[in-house]
Amino acid sequence: MANSSGGITPLLGRVLMSLIFIVAGAQKIPAFSMMKGYVAMAHLPFPSLALAIAIAIELVGGLAILAGLWTRFTAWVVFLYLIPTTLCFHLLPALHGTDQMNNIMNVEKNLAIMGGLLLLAAHGAGRYSCDGAGEPKA
Repeated sequence: MANSSGGITPLLGRVLMSLIFIVAGAQKIPAFSMMKGYVAMAHLPFPSLALAIAIAIELVGGLAILAGLWTRFTAWVVFLYLIPTTLCFHLLPALHGTDQMNNIMNVEKNLAIMGGLLLLAAHGAGRYSCDGAGEPKA
């Protein structure tokens, strides 16, 4: 079987993975006050700051993954961001019976995304990326 790591497959994977972060970060901006209340309900300190950091990680991280820029580092940052996000906003509410089915599905979705981020961290962005621009073509 041919290795597709130098082809278009990593690019398509990055496009699909980045969309969820770019869209989520962009949607939080006009709904900042509402989202700040949601962060406060999760008992996180400094809800405005926590939300601003979340928006920055989602937008900048999503755009960096899309472009394949500093991909290995960015994948680790977004992976680490998803750990408390998954615990505080999906797993703990599900364990307390709050919208259990939806929260469990979001935990599973986040775990799948985290798996993809680990693959990006391990293997990089591929040829069609800012990181791969200098790589020789096979």
